[in-house]
Amino acid sequence: MEAPLFMNNRIMEGDSKMKSLAALIFFLATGIFALSVTGQSVTYQCPMDPDVRSNKEGFCSRCGMKLRAGVPEPIEFPVDLKITPKGIKVGAKTELEFTVHDPQNDRQVEHFEIVHEKLFHLFVIGSDLQFFVHDHPVFGEDARFRYDLAFPKPGMYRILGDFYPEGATPQLIAKTVMVPGGRQETPVLQRDYATKQTENMRVSLTTDPPQPIAGTKTMMFFKLEPADGIEKYIGAWGHMLTASDDLIDMIHTHPFIADGGPDMQFNVYFPRERMYRVWVQFQRKGVVNTARFDVPVVDLK
Repeated sequence: MEAPLFMNNRIMEGDSKMKSLAALIFFLATGIFALSVTGQSVTYQCPMDPDVRSNKEGFCSRCGMKLRAGVPEPIEFPVDLKITPKGIKVGAKTELEFTVHDPQNDRQVEHFEIVHEKLFHLFVIGSDLQFFVHDHPVFGEDARFRYDLAFPKPGMYRILGDFYPEGATPQLIAKTVMVPGGRQETPVLQRDYATKQTENMRVSLTTDPPQPIAGTKTMMFFKLEPADGIEKYIGAWGHMLTASDDLIDMIHTHPFIADGGPDMQFNVYFPRERMYRVWVQFQRKGVVNTARFDVPVVDLK
């Protein structure tokens, strides 16, 4: 039997049964086609934690960022750091100015996404690992970020910028600043998992495995005491910065598991055999607490 002919949705030939059959075929064909189009799955993922995925819109369960479809491949955005005055003096106000450029055309980037309530997260660490700052530069009308800082002593400082250009992926860019007048000794770190008393809480650390291995996952479990009054700090239950003792490796991350209770888990992949200093920040009853631990990392034997 030849297939019925359609023109302007009317049957040109055939009896009433043929018309009914043709109508059924048409309905099924168009219905299946509609399902094949509308049924295409869209995957949403977190730009900061790409392993967090969903088939619907929402927010990352780990860091709180909005899940997005079609996250582009990571590409590094160049950053210019201008220091004013050029001659840095210990203890004097120094302005740090950050200008972000598009790697495709070198144009200045003017639009950024908010990450954990801020457009730009700044970390400054002295090479003796004693000086630590986590703060947020001011975004100007000229689309540059500025921050005033008084360097406390001569020597080398590493500056880490964490930001998210619109339409790209989150960036973690490191710069080096030398303050004249001397140098800071690289510390000889030893394993330090001792409980720390901070501003208004105690922070304890255990790791699994007990001896972290380079290139593999280390689960870091923090216990906070007292357990009451724990609050999110700039959009996350906790913040961690990890730095190798030579300040080559620097990692900024957030809890893998946290629910507002006193127990939090961070997952870290230490890149190489080295001593690492870990700073963690938690907020309790409006007060930000900063604790630090020293973690030895070895190669797999």
